Amino acid sequence: MPVVYNEPLSFLQRLVEYMEYVDLLEKASDETDPVSRMQYVAAFAVSAVSCNWQRIGKPFNPLLGETYEMEDDKFRVICEQVSHHPPISAFHAENETFIFHGSIYPKLKFWGKSVEIQPEGVVTVELKKWAEAYTWSNVTCSVHNVVVGKIWIEQSGTMEIVNHRTGHKAILNFKPAGWFNKDTNRVEGFIYDPSKKKLRFLYGKWSEHMKCTDIHSYEEYVKENSNKFKLGDGKSSGGDNSPSPNTPKRVLSKFNSFKMGSSMFKSMSQAERDDIDDPDSSGDLDESKSDPSFVLDVPNSIMLWEVKPRQERALNGENGTYHFSDFTKSLNKLESHHMGRICQTDSRYRPDIRKLENNDLDGAASEKNRLEEKQREVRSLRKRKKLPEWTPRWFHLKTNPYTNQEDWYFNNKYWDRNFPADPDIF
Repeated sequence: MPVVYNEPLSFLQRLVEYMEYVDLLEKASDETDPVSRMQYVAAFAVSAVSCNWQRIGKPFNPLLGETYEMEDDKFRVICEQVSHHPPISAFHAENETFIFHGSIYPKLKFWGKSVEIQPEGVVTVELKKWAEAYTWSNVTCSVHNVVVGKIWIEQSGTMEIVNHRTGHKAILNFKPAGWFNKDTNRVEGFIYDPSKKKLRFLYGKWSEHMKCTDIHSYEEYVKENSNKFKLGDGKSSGGDNSPSPNTPKRVLSKFNSFKMGSSMFKSMSQAERDDIDDPDSSGDLDESKSDPSFVLDVPNSIMLWEVKPRQERALNGENGTYHFSDFTKSLNKLESHHMGRICQTDSRYRPDIRKLENNDLDGAASEKNRLEEKQREVRSLRKRKKLPEWTPRWFHLKTNPYTNQEDWYFNNKYWDRNFPADPDIF
């Protein structure tokens, strides 16, 4: 993939974005009622995908053995790329209240006009105070108009969160946008008791907030606002469908949003730029035009989570922001107290990511190619038995007792910071 498609982060750093709203797990642990705990765990699961809002850049694929760590007063987290074929990224986060771990295997499908990313793998939250474990899998992320038109992103599918101690479940439906944007970014679902009785109604937008109300208030609201719960008018936008019957004629118009001044953007003719900027040249999804009559506001609701506002510069996608939140922008900082403390395989030492962050597209492309070739050469040497097989240093395979599936577990050695003979992967 050309480096211009990338954003200056590794996929390992994207995993750490889960932790931006870690306070939701603290709130869950403070609740004495298991249903209330489930509310906040469900809100945490939804908040984890909010970082994708308006993000059109692809993270760099981690190199085998690459790591990323973060340690602050709220939590510490370590990630490692434990497999290259298939690409598997493992992570482990913890503090006095919780343990959060899992391994993600992203599968990509290209549908012509869209790319579908299915994040295979299960994540697990353990609340220490209650000896409870919650598991779920993330929903599908679709990137539309990757060749022609204005790029937009949606999350769709069903997320089932299970409390393995009490038997409670939260089942959330991430709705596809539809033709008239009525369901743009909309999430709805219920918390069920072990006998499958509905206890709470959860709703909101994965890009904005999550609320919760009791079932009686929900049922009364549905009686008076049944139109808000009907299916959208027309086909969903999943797969290769788009909510727009028309798209701009000019190819690669999406690069206009990067505004990074590379030669390929400078060579674009004025006619092409006018075609891209013409609001009538495309009927692509626009969140600002979504129908306000379909916004839910159920009485007796409580706000579980709200997204933190991004700076105006980031909202506009200006040079160097990539629609990053403040938390995301902090992930690639390499400060003086890191030097000699973090492992040399940490993503912050990757030269291709560094050069892209500094807007050096040619240098980033060159370094990206060099690292990929180096990785291929090492893999070839291992295949010919000239190098020993790779063994992950910080994670090992074992069976997840809650899902009975193989999963990658932290070996609790990283934080000793004994990093002799770091592999030379960069």
